[in-house]
Amino acid sequence: MSDATERPAVDADAWAEACAEDLEAERARRRERYGPQPGSAAEELRRLMDAVADKMSSLQNPLFGMAAQGTVQQLISQAKAAVEPVIERNPQVFDHLAAAGNELLAAYRSAVEGQERRWTRGEPTAREARDGREGPDGRDEGPSEKIDLD
Repeated sequence: MSDATERPAVDADAWAEACAEDLEAERARRRERYGPQPGSAAEELRRLMDAVADKMSSLQNPLFGMAAQGTVQQLISQAKAAVEPVIERNPQVFDHLAAAGNELLAAYRSAVEGQERRWTRGEPTAREARDGREGPDGRDEGPSEKIDLD
């Protein structure tokens, strides 16, 4: 093999290190620009519980009294003690619950937007169109045939 076609030995680790450095630099740039990325649903729940506990402990309302504040602190501690083992054992459960909640919200939003579109265009609802029972004033007039009660 001639010297012109021979390639210098390339360190495979050097390429991986360069990619890792570029990735870390990009992450740092995004953190600087957009702030920290949200964590998993389990981490967010833990942060929410901590924030609520901090807020409740910082409230010095004379209406609460010392006994009520102690009760609130005990309640918060019990809630954290109940939720913490679940978070530790099954953190992915909260991710699945968050995803399911997003799907339900999307389905609800779709249904509401469709109904609002029909209302603003003055179209009858599916029931009114099916039954054909809408009166002149827009109210349901009931069954179209008379029922003899005698």
